[in-house]
Amino acid sequence: MDVADLSPAQARERFRSGERVPTAGWCRGWTQANLIAVPKRLRYELLLFAHRNPRACPVLDVGEPGSWSTRLFPGDLRTDLPAYRLYRDGAAVADLGEVAGEWRADLVPFLIGCSFTFERALLAAGVPVRHLEAGVNVPMYVTNVPCEATGSLSGPLVVSMRPVPEHLVKTAVEVTGRYPMVHGAPVHVGDPGAIGVRDLARPDYGDAVEVRPGEVPLFWACGVTPQAAVLASGVDYAIGHLPGHMAILDARDDDYRVE
Repeated sequence: MDVADLSPAQARERFRSGERVPTAGWCRGWTQANLIAVPKRLRYELLLFAHRNPRACPVLDVGEPGSWSTRLFPGDLRTDLPAYRLYRDGAAVADLGEVAGEWRADLVPFLIGCSFTFERALLAAGVPVRHLEAGVNVPMYVTNVPCEATGSLSGPLVVSMRPVPEHLVKTAVEVTGRYPMVHGAPVHVGDPGAIGVRDLARPDYGDAVEVRPGEVPLFWACGVTPQAAVLASGVDYAIGHLPGHMAILDARDDDYRVE
């Protein structure tokens, strides 16, 4: 069965059974989300950080302390994503296939919007999505653009990149601008160096993709930004998804489209 035709429940079952792959192109029409789970004492701090940085951190759902499901994710957040990243004292210490043994009773899970949500709309508008063509993970880069800090959380903006033919840049901006809860329009168009990205062939997360002659790199705010803040701020304990290996929600992409 084509992974694009799976339901969210079917995809979660496959990940629970051990499938470890990036989720771009999975479950056509269903929304994907970034996961970051932080200790209860930081939940309001993270909410404030998200409020101050809404392009990068659009909050779709929040769970109760210790819970491993939410209203939009009725599966098990500890096992039903394809891969996870564990943080201790501001360092990424392990990439894991499941985190049932690491999920603490004080963890509060946040589900943050993902730009995969608008990729079907890009394709429908005739805008190519290179990482889907290549069957790889989307490239993501840590920029030199600082997020607006809170008392204890700060860090750089992370962006995802998609190369777009020059004549389709306006279309890509307009299409993605209709999805403000999943990052919306690009935060930067063109010269990567202007946001501190030195080499498109060496992404900080995900896989490099070809930028062809006549194409312009477009950069969208990325929901990996909270994980960059966890690193930069020395957070003592947190669990995130492995970038590109998302939570697939019981919500439709079109739920986040505005006219």
